[in-house]
Amino acid sequence: MEAVERFLTEHGITEVESILPDMTGNARGKFYPTKKFLAETSGRLPESILVQTVTGEWADNHYDLVDASDRDMHLHPDPDTFRLVPWADEPTAQVINDCYTSDGQLHPLATRTVLRKVLTLFEKEGLKPIVAPEMEFYLIQKNHDPDAELRPAIGRSGRQETARQSYSIDAANEFNPVIDTLYSYCEAMDLEVDTLIHESGAAQMEINFLHGDPLYLADQVFFFKRTLRETAIKHGIYATFMAKPMQNEPGSAMHIHQSIVDKDGKNVFVREDGTFSEMFYNYLGGLQKYTPHAISFFAPNVNSYRRFAPEIAAPINMKWGIDNRTAGLRIPEAPPEGTRIENRFPGADSNPYLAIAASLACGYLGMKGKLQPTKPTYDAAAEEGDTVELARTLEEGLRLMEDCPELRDIMGSDFVDAFIGVKRAEYETFHKVISSWEREYLLLTV
Repeated sequence: MEAVERFLTEHGITEVESILPDMTGNARGKFYPTKKFLAETSGRLPESILVQTVTGEWADNHYDLVDASDRDMHLHPDPDTFRLVPWADEPTAQVINDCYTSDGQLHPLATRTVLRKVLTLFEKEGLKPIVAPEMEFYLIQKNHDPDAELRPAIGRSGRQETARQSYSIDAANEFNPVIDTLYSYCEAMDLEVDTLIHESGAAQMEINFLHGDPLYLADQVFFFKRTLRETAIKHGIYATFMAKPMQNEPGSAMHIHQSIVDKDGKNVFVREDGTFSEMFYNYLGGLQKYTPHAISFFAPNVNSYRRFAPEIAAPINMKWGIDNRTAGLRIPEAPPEGTRIENRFPGADSNPYLAIAASLACGYLGMKGKLQPTKPTYDAAAEEGDTVELARTLEEGLRLMEDCPELRDIMGSDFVDAFIGVKRAEYETFHKVISSWEREYLLLTV
């Protein structure tokens, strides 16, 4: 704790946000005065928050998974995750906790635990995954009425975008004050963000992260999402990571680049002659076979499935291709040591710990089962009129997960039950809502 105390003292920290990512990937936790935080060996929170829905309710099966007395779990701060909170009015720090049960074990329902569990499987094989996420998001006008459609934020010119602006420097510069604040906050927090581009949607951006350790990158994405939301609010707008926030605009993804290195740091996806290795094909085969069953980790919300539709620049089948952005699994052109697979299925709304864990789990199963992928596709992976091969609803995705004992074994049986319970509860809550489409087209015609 000496390094922690030195960090807090050097920055004159008066308050600490002691947080953890919940099932959705949002921050839960407590505020501590610095002296009290240093005096406690660990914090506590009710373990029931791990099975809470996005609407603040609980799954029907939550008493099968947590104690009916709503007992506490123990929080142990990870010293490597201490960061400043640059948007706070007072000198404030934040730190991510690992969750433990009363008997000292990592809590099986904590999403950070799930990622640690998957990484341990690779460690036992003498392997280490390397990942690099790409986060897409929208800047939108403030919205106080849930019944009102979202509108893109208006930039410095005072005009709203009306045409596709992919990679436009001038379109990105419309939001230069927001971007400058964002980079300033990221630098203060030691977030290793790389390039930022304007995506094809109106006021849609993408920011890339430098590649590295999966847990470290999941923490980075978790911090970044908080940071961007606070940045947007500071500038009088909102930022959203919804997978499909606007009907006529493309969805937002969290593309995950991934490779595997051995104990010497050598990329095992490539042979000495620069060609793809057998392990590469096995890993790719695992992603093709198990992604349909893992899709609710990549698309965890009812809105997520609006992204998987023909003609909206999102994957709808399990094809793969070399430098083919129309495929769900893309192999970017790169030097041999940079050989990697880009999983384009996860939405920006996914929990980064779970999306990364699930992607790695699918590849791991492929390596262990020596699975083989299909042949690569060199044309558009989805043609007009093609059928969507993925689940079209959250409920369907959860059914597919239930039918996959291999993923249940890797992610943890209790955790899978908890995830399915939470997401089913969210789906049923959503299913009660009558949409404007139903009122418009069915009210007087059926």
